[in-house]
Amino acid sequence: MQGYSFREYLAVESGIQFEQISLPDLLDHHTDKAREINELIKPFQYFEGYIQQGYYPYYKEESDLYFMRLGEVVNMMLEIELPLLRQIEVAYVAKIKQLLATIAKAVPFVPNVSKLSERIGINRSTLLSYVHYLDEIDLTRNLFRAGEGISLLQKPSKIYLENTNIIYLLAKENAERGNLRETFFANQLGYAHDIAYAEEGDFTVDNQYIFEIGGKDKTDKQIKGIERAFIASDGITHGFQNKIPLWLFGFLY
Repeated sequence: MQGYSFREYLAVESGIQFEQISLPDLLDHHTDKAREINELIKPFQYFEGYIQQGYYPYYKEESDLYFMRLGEVVNMMLEIELPLLRQIEVAYVAKIKQLLATIAKAVPFVPNVSKLSERIGINRSTLLSYVHYLDEIDLTRNLFRAGEGISLLQKPSKIYLENTNIIYLLAKENAERGNLRETFFANQLGYAHDIAYAEEGDFTVDNQYIFEIGGKDKTDKQIKGIERAFIASDGITHGFQNKIPLWLFGFLY
């Protein structure tokens, strides 16, 4: 189940109801949108709370137990749902947890299937099928090149966890900032848009936009000269030209 968007999280935390912003409107008018929102609230001050433990609605119920409860949900999906619905042997669940922990600590995770299958102790075809199943049950988001057909045994170009809260659950203090940024972007865009691996930049969206994700000092070096290419930048309250605050993409749903 898709959790709260950053917009919905802000509504719960502040009581201010913001309207959804369509992606074309955001791209064309992001400076105006950011200014209007910042006049009512300082969204960047809430961003860390959201990416750490604001995605699932039950974060408001005993917040100190949030990660314990989230861990129970993830374990149920791995230990009950996968064996029951996908006929995965229970003996392999520990290896799948090891795979998820690896993804959580990555920058982000670009799978080398041969090395990974050797390290975890699962053969290549079994590993790829497990990677596919994890995406099906919404624990991961697997990215393929735009236009590629997706089959059970096809290797994804990148693998992300479904949302940033799961990164904090599995990686704790080892959560990598670049992975958090890209996971947030993929999660918020993936709800209503098609996202794919990009040869230049980090993401292709709806087969027409290219996005590079980075910190406040991120330049357009990797996407220079590409039409309809944008930078989603962490650490800024307002954008300029094709540089857009990362948090603003949390207003799409």
